[in-house]
Amino acid sequence: MGGVRLVAEKLDVGHAGRPVLGGVDLTLRAGAVSVLVGPNGCGKSTLLRTVAGLLPPIGGTVTVDGVAPGTLTRRVLSQRLAFLPQSSLTPAGVTVRELVRHGRYAHRGVFGRHTAEDTEAVGWALDVTDAAPLADRRLDELSGGERQRAWLATVLAQRAGVLLLDEPTTFLDLRHQFEVLDVVKRLATEHGIACGVVLHDLTQAAAYADEVLVTAHGRVVATGAPEDVLTPEVIDAAFGIEVSVVRDPGTGYLACFPSRSRSGTH
Repeated sequence: MGGVRLVAEKLDVGHAGRPVLGGVDLTLRAGAVSVLVGPNGCGKSTLLRTVAGLLPPIGGTVTVDGVAPGTLTRRVLSQRLAFLPQSSLTPAGVTVRELVRHGRYAHRGVFGRHTAEDTEAVGWALDVTDAAPLADRRLDELSGGERQRAWLATVLAQRAGVLLLDEPTTFLDLRHQFEVLDVVKRLATEHGIACGVVLHDLTQAAAYADEVLVTAHGRVVATGAPEDVLTPEVIDAAFGIEVSVVRDPGTGYLACFPSRSRSGTH
């Protein structure tokens, strides 16, 4: 596994000084995918926005490449860390290539001129996300999965070493969900990017994560490798549902199936 790119220690996050998640320790390493899972409203997105430097922490510390995000300008931070929110507005009439070129804003010179380095970065981002065939198509004409790959290419064009993705598979059908997650896994394993991802699907988390953080009840319930963390006991503690966890004999991936809720309903 690669070197440490982002560290959060004893981090408390929330809104207007009101904590929703506390005491978080999180380490993102180059070449690894860390997935955050937990019930709705448990603070996963707030945590991601805080480590991205978009929200101030209530307590604790965050460093990116050893530096606190709050001490960096937005432009300099964007050269180190890229963040893709749950949803983004789709600009009318903009092609995929034009959108991805916007991802280079952190690297442009004083006059905002595109350089050969910008062109190379845009081409790389389009290629690695399999979005190159879409480059000259308008964003508002694409399917949900194609559009998500275009947005992913846009943040990748920043050429940051840390990539944070907040529920990147939301609103996508099953095939497009796996396409996007395949791209994320390649970014980590083949390009050494440290990836932090919020997901809802526990089976997808098990298949793609090197490390899973389970959050619930205002804290991190468990952290570790999927097989150590995604257990019936931890899932029951976090989600309040009894599950069976089995390993697919073909892929070796874990899968979670509900048994019954705490109330005993089926």
